[in-house]
Amino acid sequence: MNRAFQTRCIILCVVLVTLLSGLSARLIQIQLVDRKRYAESAAKAYHRIEKIPAIRGMIVDRNEETIAKSIPVSSIYVDKNHLLDPKLASFGLAYEKVSKEPGWDELDPEDKLKRIHGVRGDILSSETPDIIVEKHMAYAIGLLSKPIGMRREELREKIETSKAKWFPIVKDIPDDIAERVREIVDENHIEGFVFVNSIKRWYANPKIATHLTGYTGEDEEQLENGQKTYRIVGKFGIEDAMEQYLAGRDGRREHLRDARGLVVPGNSGSLLPPRAGLNVKLTIDIGMQAIVEEELDAGLEKYKSKQGAVIVMDPKNGEILAMASRPHFDLNHKENLAENSFNFAIQAMYEPGSTIKILPTSAALEERLVTLNTVLHCPSVLQENKFTVKDGHSSGSLTVGQIIQKSNNPGCWKLAKQLGVKRYYEYVHAYGFGERTGIQLSRDDRRSVENRGTAPIPKLPVDFSRSAYGYYIGVTPIQMVAAYSVIAGDGRLLRPKIVKSLIANDGTIIEEFEAESRRQVISLETAKKMREALHKVTLLGGTATKAAVPGYKVCGKTGTAIKHDPKRGGYIDGAYVVSFAGFMPADDPAFVCYVVIDEPKTTEIPRYGGQIAAPIFANIAKRLATHMNLQPTEPIAASVAHR
Repeated sequence: MNRAFQTRCIILCVVLVTLLSGLSARLIQIQLVDRKRYAESAAKAYHRIEKIPAIRGMIVDRNEETIAKSIPVSSIYVDKNHLLDPKLASFGLAYEKVSKEPGWDELDPEDKLKRIHGVRGDILSSETPDIIVEKHMAYAIGLLSKPIGMRREELREKIETSKAKWFPIVKDIPDDIAERVREIVDENHIEGFVFVNSIKRWYANPKIATHLTGYTGEDEEQLENGQKTYRIVGKFGIEDAMEQYLAGRDGRREHLRDARGLVVPGNSGSLLPPRAGLNVKLTIDIGMQAIVEEELDAGLEKYKSKQGAVIVMDPKNGEILAMASRPHFDLNHKENLAENSFNFAIQAMYEPGSTIKILPTSAALEERLVTLNTVLHCPSVLQENKFTVKDGHSSGSLTVGQIIQKSNNPGCWKLAKQLGVKRYYEYVHAYGFGERTGIQLSRDDRRSVENRGTAPIPKLPVDFSRSAYGYYIGVTPIQMVAAYSVIAGDGRLLRPKIVKSLIANDGTIIEEFEAESRRQVISLETAKKMREALHKVTLLGGTATKAAVPGYKVCGKTGTAIKHDPKRGGYIDGAYVVSFAGFMPADDPAFVCYVVIDEPKTTEIPRYGGQIAAPIFANIAKRLATHMNLQPTEPIAASVAHR
């Protein structure tokens, strides 16, 4: 045999053996090594997971008036794995053709399906894959664009320009519209359009209790088959703080398709029913909330301010009956959140001014250093070693009761000095200043975190003196209403409570939140003495005559503080924070109401707490008394005379 021929044969055999060996190795890799990856990849084109969203729990007020509830909506997604598959797309083209044939409507469902399969085979054999996909795309766009509410060109552009394989083309459409589109898709055998059910949050009064209620948003999540969807979660306020209870658990339904694109019935594990979230019942009264917000808005407009807050609290159990912050926003539209979502009621920190004077007074009474009738010399200018304590409104000999009534700075400093730094600051901290109240609106990992304020123990005498009449200490509105509830109650510091209970959809109470006492600050006897002193603040000779409410004994204290400049240090000339903390009826307080207005710019009246915050309190208190059906305790004529 020719040696050259033998050589060529050997080379050919070696090449063939090498190629076949390589092919065998590749088959082994596909069948054994990469089997799972390829199986999962192939399954994606025929595997769908439909999320069944859980109904998010409602938020209701103490009288079970709806504040927030969920409305079922749908989103339409494009699945390009199906849309660009010619085997699946051919079903729609086949249906489009045969449905126009004479006698189509007379055929029974089985004959119709046979006819579709027959024509589908012809299409697959006669048309290229690209042509089939393009015709199906035009067919689908022509049928769906109008019901979805888009122009054909707009829908096509949205589909073709997206690089994702799974993406939404329209979101949060009402269920009735989604159902009509779904019927078109199913009836016309259109492929590549998937309906994802979801829940949209709706707020009954979108401009009331906005910071308190909070809002929801979308978090992206990825399903097991690689598809992406979105989950509604709480982002702010109660919606965020009570997320674990409100959210419930989403369910899901899995679909498999065969090679012909038909749905294969699922196995026993293909359905996971959703579990509805719990309803959250708040302590607020939506009627009281509306009163507070109306009067706060009116006050801000009248006194030319943009920021402020009002909190109403039950001193017997710590329940927040109303809480309003400004500026605010619309819960349904959520515009300007960056500027307006700051919750002044729990996040603003400022020096309180004279409302803090309940601390040295109540502490000195509790320690039995003085009585309400103890007389102290209170000059207009009290000269200490290296600093002075001034008061331009009153001077001379004043009783402890008069020191509070006239809001005397030197008198409060003398009371604090009798206590000493250590003992005085024990009371400062016992009242809750310098620590968070723990109200159920705050989460450390969110921007709604509650401010703890500042109450450092002073090292300099001048700082100690300032802390006795409203400077050096940084407070928040929620701390102030809690502190005044100590005096309006039985001397205990209560944790402000905003959630009353968790309720299942059948009305079963799952959990009820009880009043929580943080500590005993002063005795009931001292609290009663302080109420006696604070009542005189609203009578003639006091600083808060404009806080009086006809028919009721009102207790309260004004506060005026020059604003601190956090950037440059020092204080801002002409900028004030004014406040009033009050409660009524004096002998058995039904509520504590704290009003704070930030930087009023009015020039018509002096910018003091007694001139601005006190009348806002009076307007609120008068309306709350009617709403709560509080019986008058004083002759109306006498009360009017005091004003």
